[in-house]
This record gives sequence, C-alpha cells and structure tokens, in this order.
Amino acid sequence: MGLEGLLNSDSTPTLRAVARFASARHRLILGNIANISTPGYQTQDVSVRGFQRELAKAVERRRAGGDGDAPGGELDLKPTDEFRVSDSGDIALIPQKTGGNVLFHDRNNRDLERLMQDLTENATMFRLATDLLRSRTAMLESAIRERP
Repeated sequence: MGLEGLLNSDSTPTLRAVARFASARHRLILGNIANISTPGYQTQDVSVRGFQRELAKAVERRRAGGDGDAPGGELDLKPTDEFRVSDSGDIALIPQKTGGNVLFHDRNNRDLERLMQDLTENATMFRLATDLLRSRTAMLESAIRERP
C-alpha cells in the first residue's frame, strides 16, 4: 500500500469531507451574520442532517467497494440540491432561505441567537474533524519514522 492508500484508508476521507463541509458552512453563517442589519436580507443555510445522510451513504458505498472495486479508496460523495463536490474534493454549498425566524419591518428575518448557536455548533464540528485528522497524521508520521 502506497502513501495514497494510507491517506485514503479508514476515516481520513470522511474526516476531510466533514472539515470541508464545515468550512464552507462557516463562510455561509458568517455571511448571514454580516448581513444581520441589511434590509431585505433573508438568512440562508443548508441542512447538516442532509449532508450527514449523504456522507453516511458514501461511507457505506466505500465500505462495500463502490462500483465493484475493493473496499476503501476515495469517498464518492454524491451531489445534492444543497451541495456539490468538485474534482479536487472541495464542497460548494447551494444554500436555501431559512424560515421560522421573525420577519422584521425591514423584511430581514434575523435571529442573532440562532446564528451564534449555528456558528458554535459548526465550529465544534470543524474542530473535531481537524483534531482527528491531525491525530491520524501524527500516527502516520510516527509509523513512517518507525518511532513510537
């Protein structure tokens, strides 16, 4: 197994996808916060559960071997109505307007508390994924150097 095989083994591709999704969603949430006082601005978001469902399907396909291949390899995350995956693995979000917030007189549906909660939850998801990736990288470096 070459270096590419090691980098695509186990949970590494899944953790990379989670970190990329969280990074893209972080920019989206920050845009919502930046426009909190913009008249007529409607907050946008994507479904975290929807991404998680698609990620789970991709992990199952990877474990099963995808299109008849051996298990493992790249994670084949299929595009949905809310996100697309580029050839390089970057995730582009296709946000939808969110509902349920109070519509103010300036036609803005701001909810600062909800945005702060989303930001915190998303940052936690990103931090967890990157911390786990960092520990996997440290294990690989240790194995390559043949030191404990």
